[in-house]
Amino acid sequence: MALGSNLAGGHGSSEALLEEALARFPTVGLKILKRSGWWRSAAWPDPNGPEYRNGVALVEADGPPEVVLASLLKLEAQMGRERAAKNAPRTLDLDLIAHGREVRETTGLTLPHPRAHERLFVMGPLAEIAPDWRHPTLARTAADLAVGAQVGADARPVRP
Repeated sequence: MALGSNLAGGHGSSEALLEEALARFPTVGLKILKRSGWWRSAAWPDPNGPEYRNGVALVEADGPPEVVLASLLKLEAQMGRERAAKNAPRTLDLDLIAHGREVRETTGLTLPHPRAHERLFVMGPLAEIAPDWRHPTLARTAADLAVGAQVGADARPVRP
């Protein structure tokens, strides 16, 4: 599960908003097993936008991936996500990166996430907590994919 934000909404910071999102995971049937720290990166595709905070959580979920995705979309909406334009700044972005080893492509869901392996702001945090996780179709580890990720290549852990 990948989390991202570059608009704090009613929160003091994007990190505070993301922490609240994690705290709400159990209300939508997601049990957090492990989570990364927060990573920072420039906005994309327009680097002049607000800087992003991203992270990854390994979760245990009840139900099939469609139910998990619906829960994520519900949580996004509860926390003020508006889908005005593609790649627009957002309060909360929750992406289902993988659901076990499932591979599927339907109208509303592609597993594994079709672009996660290209994004350092996803693979970096994933490599932080599960470096040996293997991509279901590429058979490469999160650590290996993080090294080659080109999108968000400026992504770095947030240090206190």
